[in-house]
Amino acid sequence: SLIHMYARCSDLDCAFKVFDRMPERDVVSWTSMIDGLVDNGRAIEGVRVFNEMVDSGEEPNDATVVLVLRACAETGALEVGRGVHRIVEGQGLGSKANVSTALIDMYSKCGCISSAKRVFDMIAAKDVCAWTAMIHGLASHGMSRDAINFFEQMGNSGVKPDEWSMTAVLVACRNVGWVAQGYLLFSDMRKKYGVKPNLQHYGCMVDLYARSGQLKEAEDFIRRMPIQADEVLWRSLIWACKIHGDTDRAERLIKEVRIDFNDSSSCVLVSNIYASVGKWHDKAILRETMNRKGVIKPRGSSKIEVDGSIHEFTAGDSSHIEAESIFEKLDEIDERLRGEGYKPELSEVLLEMGDEEKAFRLLHHSEKLAVVFGLMKTKPGSQIRIVKNLRSCEDCHSFLRLISKTYEREIIVRDRIRFHHFRNGDCSCGDYW
Repeated sequence: SLIHMYARCSDLDCAFKVFDRMPERDVVSWTSMIDGLVDNGRAIEGVRVFNEMVDSGEEPNDATVVLVLRACAETGALEVGRGVHRIVEGQGLGSKANVSTALIDMYSKCGCISSAKRVFDMIAAKDVCAWTAMIHGLASHGMSRDAINFFEQMGNSGVKPDEWSMTAVLVACRNVGWVAQGYLLFSDMRKKYGVKPNLQHYGCMVDLYARSGQLKEAEDFIRRMPIQADEVLWRSLIWACKIHGDTDRAERLIKEVRIDFNDSSSCVLVSNIYASVGKWHDKAILRETMNRKGVIKPRGSSKIEVDGSIHEFTAGDSSHIEAESIFEKLDEIDERLRGEGYKPELSEVLLEMGDEEKAFRLLHHSEKLAVVFGLMKTKPGSQIRIVKNLRSCEDCHSFLRLISKTYEREIIVRDRIRFHHFRNGDCSCGDYW
């Protein structure tokens, strides 16, 4: 269809024009529009179009359902996802393997692993996709022992793991620092499971060594790899060097590895390394290079679902309709938490500025704004769920731990790495992320 063609070319304006001019829309046209939005990184709009489809009386098919569940997973739209689940049950689509797997993935990524498990348990004939979705969900929530148990149960049930299953179980080891267990699984991949290791599997192992502080082992592992390491692997190691304070190794690797300075992630990483060792001149030169090449640093953003609507915040965001109230509440919370012992992690701000300005920047990080909005808009004692696009910084982590204790709330945050479940001042990650 024309909608599909325009969407594949990332021309969503033209896709919408065709869609809006249609006198009658069938399930194919609705699904094509949702598909285009989700594929082009506009999942929130995809959810909105799905809601319009339901309101119009058009019944979604399994393809529509899988797409909108993916959009819900990306945005953390749990309540919308639950509504889709009810539609699935009403139309009898739950028996379809692609739908049940999408439900597991949606519930896992929306922070509701118990619901994911219930869907999994209802599947009569579990295929490798369902098993893998469940293993990956458990791993992302830090439930690594359960993830490995599920991996073993999958084998015992006669389902052979594939490359994605192996990635999921290696992620389970990576997220809790189980180096020996991870290495054993990696070593068994080819001979025991018949899966040839690919770059993603090697990346999990590099990350596993690096995050646990075994930086030399991580570097040696990369250099011994039988396939060419990509820049993502080297970036993982360089970032771990910064986290563990081995800036000499980080600077050496930056010089050795051909960093692509057209890539925003690489530029941000190198810029942070320079700042962490006080090389402000080098950082300024890199910033000039980025500006000249038009390389834009990705902004941190956090999403929260309230009453079925997704609200998105960026750092220092004043565009929200209730921004003034949010900032007032944030200042109130900051003052209360400081009385409870909170001190801003000023080292997280890698900019040349005074401590007061650093503290101000930290206070207005996107996930703090989202959590404050959640405190304002949800009932006392209810869960607050946040989805963010970057790794949580140490300051936000400490801030949210204290909020969970002081305001007696469970806060569930999905960052770029994993889930953090904050309860009564503790986090499920055990400060390992």
